[in-house]
Amino acid sequence: MKRQIGFAEAEIAGKKRVTRRQRFLAEMEQIVPWQRLLSAIEPHYPKGTRGRPPIGLERMLRIYFLQQWYGLSDQGLEDALYDSIALRAFAGIDLAVENVPDATTLLKFRRLLIEHELTRKLFDEIGISLCERGLMMKEGTLVDATIIEAPPSTKNAGKSRDPEMHQTKKGNEWHFGMKAHVGVDADSG
Repeated sequence: MKRQIGFAEAEIAGKKRVTRRQRFLAEMEQIVPWQRLLSAIEPHYPKGTRGRPPIGLERMLRIYFLQQWYGLSDQGLEDALYDSIALRAFAGIDLAVENVPDATTLLKFRRLLIEHELTRKLFDEIGISLCERGLMMKEGTLVDATIIEAPPSTKNAGKSRDPEMHQTKKGNEWHFGMKAHVGVDADSG
């Protein structure tokens, strides 16, 4: 069924540059085993026999993953969905037709997953899918900056001060030198 495109969709179509967020979401679109995850949740998801019909399960699952991937609170995710065209496109939300699910709806969906112990199963499925493709999702990296001190008169062979050397404050003390940064994955140490 063809329908007229909305202003937001026209804006996306006119963009020339693909953002990192859009690339990441396009990759997750391919990697995440949507059907396996949906079939695991479906027996526990409300059918909507009474009252207002529930938001589609796939949409809620996509929104849940956006929350996890970007580390957003329920209210923060609601705001981000209104702000970001890329997030709305991934979740399948057209603001001309429908509203973004509110923070309470997001909370209830997350509680449903926790209550039925589905969160670990979902992320295990994604982990398997990532391993099959030789990819790994990192939760975080620890970064340490050590100051390598040098006397302020230090000059290089060209008789000028090294551009990487500068003054920095650590605590309440000033130091001259350069920083050596070390990054370590939180899990592997």
